[in-house]
Amino acid sequence: MFARRFTVLVCAAAAALSAATATPRQQPETPAAKPPAAAQQTGSTPPAKLTLDDALALARKNEVQYQGAVTAAGLAREDRLQARNALLPAVTYNNSVIYTQAAPKPIQASTGVPVVFIANNAVHEYISQGAVHESIDLAGVASLRRAQAAAALARAQAEIASRGLVVTVVQAYYNLAAARYKLETAQRADDEGKHFLQISQDLERGGEVAHSDVIKAEIQANDRQRQLQEAQLALLNARLALSVLIFPDFNDNFDIADDLHASVPIPTLGEVQQLAARNNPEIRAALAAVQAANHDVSAARFEYFPTLTLDYFYGIDAEHFALNSTVLGQRVSNLGSSIVGTLNIPVWNWGTTQSRVRQADLRRAQAKRELSFAQRSLLAEIQSLYKEASTASDELAGLARSAQLAEESQRLTVLRYQHGEATVLEVVDAQNTFASANAAYQDGAVRYRVALANLQTLTGELTHP
Repeated sequence: MFARRFTVLVCAAAAALSAATATPRQQPETPAAKPPAAAQQTGSTPPAKLTLDDALALARKNEVQYQGAVTAAGLAREDRLQARNALLPAVTYNNSVIYTQAAPKPIQASTGVPVVFIANNAVHEYISQGAVHESIDLAGVASLRRAQAAAALARAQAEIASRGLVVTVVQAYYNLAAARYKLETAQRADDEGKHFLQISQDLERGGEVAHSDVIKAEIQANDRQRQLQEAQLALLNARLALSVLIFPDFNDNFDIADDLHASVPIPTLGEVQQLAARNNPEIRAALAAVQAANHDVSAARFEYFPTLTLDYFYGIDAEHFALNSTVLGQRVSNLGSSIVGTLNIPVWNWGTTQSRVRQADLRRAQAKRELSFAQRSLLAEIQSLYKEASTASDELAGLARSAQLAEESQRLTVLRYQHGEATVLEVVDAQNTFASANAAYQDGAVRYRVALANLQTLTGELTHP
């Protein structure tokens, strides 16, 4: 069954790869208007439209590392519950029967002759009683507090994983959006390369340019063809990367919202600092680790103190399994109770307790150093990540303008070449400039989105349309 399912998945992946690497004539004219071939399946099911929020919700359900952090938080919560319950009285009900070898014949107590086996209270002993056990131990109280701190630490680590997952999903999501734009640009560049090759050939036939121009134009057209194929492969890889991240099964029949270039404001530095001081999970995790280390020290030191255990028993412990027995002609109830108290005073264990205290002190010192480092790192990250987002935002407008100018320059240079005012090298340079400027614009948009996502690792709030 597993082999058959795996074969189906491999065939589906092969079909997607074949569709994505088809010839340019099979590709849509504008990927923004129509999904690329890599996004379509042979079936009639329309692709699901995913927004960034949809992708984040799916990733939180299906991403393995994040779910691992959530599972760890759940385990820590159960550890806290168990540590609390260990401090409460435990009730059990015990039933047992003890059969002892009797003497070969009745023996009078006055003779002083021993019975065959005297390990138990009687030849036949029946025990059926409830037991209440309580242990009063200061180390148990410290263990409960440590479990509470560990649960808080696990929750903070789950929050760290959640915010890191946001960065991963945002990057994969907008990498796919940028790959679609790059494929569109590569398709246009391929068309321009073919058009320029046709122009150079026409001018050569008219005797207006040398054959070297045709050779250069053909080389350029071949380069554009290879770049188109690379763009198709990049789009497929970006789609598969996002699919594996958010879906529980292999699925490439989806589309994403076209909001890569939507206007997204950057928060002010004051807002970032305020939210980071209040909502940063790394600081919470470091504080919880210090608290857990403090309770570890207390638990180790409490091993020097005595522990008191109390046991209360009520039920039957008699020669007959019955509520009543007849003793010397009198009816006697077999129901009774007993209480056992034990005070355990530690005297000597070859320095084991002292060693545990030293271990706990070392862990606490390290936890305090990590807290200090986390606080310093937060201050540095606020400055660094905010500057990164601010720089990406400032550069984005310039990149967009450069892409527009490069496109216009390419158009004008081709016109000048047709009128004999420009050389073939100028046309090639204009085409290369247009391709690189457009790619830089798409990469800049992704960089800005990822920078905003990195800011939310400090603030807990993701800025998007």
